[in-house]
Amino acid sequence: MRCLLLAAGYATRLRPLTDNFPKPLLKVGDKAILDWLVDDIAASGLVKDFAVISNHRFAQFFDEWAASRPEDIKVVDDGTSTNETRLGAVKDILFAMESLATAEDLLVIAGDNLLDFSLSRFIQYSISKGTSCVMRYHEPSETRLRKCGVLEIDGNDRILSMEEKPAEPKSHWCCPPFYYYTREDASLLKRAVSEGCATDAPGSFVSWLAPRSAVHAMEMPGRRYDIGDVQSYSEVCRTYRGVIL
Repeated sequence: MRCLLLAAGYATRLRPLTDNFPKPLLKVGDKAILDWLVDDIAASGLVKDFAVISNHRFAQFFDEWAASRPEDIKVVDDGTSTNETRLGAVKDILFAMESLATAEDLLVIAGDNLLDFSLSRFIQYSISKGTSCVMRYHEPSETRLRKCGVLEIDGNDRILSMEEKPAEPKSHWCCPPFYYYTREDASLLKRAVSEGCATDAPGSFVSWLAPRSAVHAMEMPGRRYDIGDVQSYSEVCRTYRGVIL
């Protein structure tokens, strides 16, 4: 299994902190955001290597970071240099897969989130299901639901539908940006893009995939800290303790 870390965005809402520096390498406590994620995932022993998908503007920062890590971490430069020319998360995943000739199970993780639980639980859940999988959490606010990927699921955790940023949410189950794709499903990504799958939000591929292949959704066992703007970054720096359970 390979872990692909999505880090090609420009984090415009975090300016000026990200004018000349990538958000996933901002420090929280004594480590970069990516360090918290990679330390946890590597400790599971279930991932053979990592790849970071970066834009061209920040690729050098990730190269230097990867060289400081003991794991096998490849950095893939998607060639874009501005927010206006970004590929979008789905095309970035496809670009990385093709650049690395990946034909294996794929763990796809947003590189700008922190968790107070271990992702090993999600990996084990996905392996036990034998299907592509996502996580889900209950979001009571309809305002927030309209800004998220919203899932409908059956009694066995199987996804019946997923819609990104719905005007009328069909449930209160939100899908955070953590995905496990079987190699068979990952191989469908190019077809999905050619058939008009939306490419900006990473969950768009799940929306396309769920009607065609079994995808299950594990209930998130803890809290996710989403770093979206300067205020949320400041709050995370004040409250996050790096508690990986």
